[in-house]
Amino acid sequence: MTLKTGIYVDAENIRLCGGYGMRYDVLVDIANRGNSHMLRANCYLAENRERTKEDRDYRLKLYRYHNILRQCGFKVIKKYVKHFVDDEGILTTKANADMDLAIDALLQARNLDRIILLTGDGDFIRLVQALQNMGCRVDVIAFNNVSCELKEEADSFLSGFLVPGLLPIQNDGGEWHRGFPINYNAERGFGFMRYFSLQDDGLREESVFFHCSQSTVSSDSMFLDSDNIFEFKVVAKHEDNDKTEARNIFSIDEIQP
Repeated sequence: MTLKTGIYVDAENIRLCGGYGMRYDVLVDIANRGNSHMLRANCYLAENRERTKEDRDYRLKLYRYHNILRQCGFKVIKKYVKHFVDDEGILTTKANADMDLAIDALLQARNLDRIILLTGDGDFIRLVQALQNMGCRVDVIAFNNVSCELKEEADSFLSGFLVPGLLPIQNDGGEWHRGFPINYNAERGFGFMRYFSLQDDGLREESVFFHCSQSTVSSDSMFLDSDNIFEFKVVAKHEDNDKTEARNIFSIDEIQP
């Protein structure tokens, strides 16, 4: 059975919460792997109309970005930035596309089996529940500042940092990966890194042995928390029948601005 899949991206939330520079073509690739076929792909983003008119460089850069999204197969839904003065006389801006995304997803879900939702915003919990009640599977991908309730409500949650190729890896070379620690033995200083590879049937979980001596972290207690994400190099130990091991391990917090 082929799963008809829709992708819905809350672009402003993703951009502000660690996903700046995200590769949209990788999302499409994931949605078309295995028994999944992408039927819809919507991206909801903000545009400052006044700046677009006045700032040529901003306009060209913004529209180039929009064109890239369209080339990847996304429909671009713009929400124009609005400026207003609140009761305290403070000038604020607003460009919230939550309602647009929710309505489109609910209407289009009638023809979908699976929703890939990119946001960490807890305001979408009720949308997730409504989509599930319509029979859709909802997979959430997000980066930083993700609502715990949203993670729990989704059928699956995956940190965008862990999706191969979705964000650039700090180091070049296919042997570099991002993953999280599991089964760490603090007394003996070793455990395993869980990471993902992109296969024909979709994302596949992989595990590799590591020792804390191969890391740059200030405290190995970081390996006790599976929410911590690390970047590392997977190498074959020729002296041990080419068994693989994670080396040059460091926390992605060390490289994030």
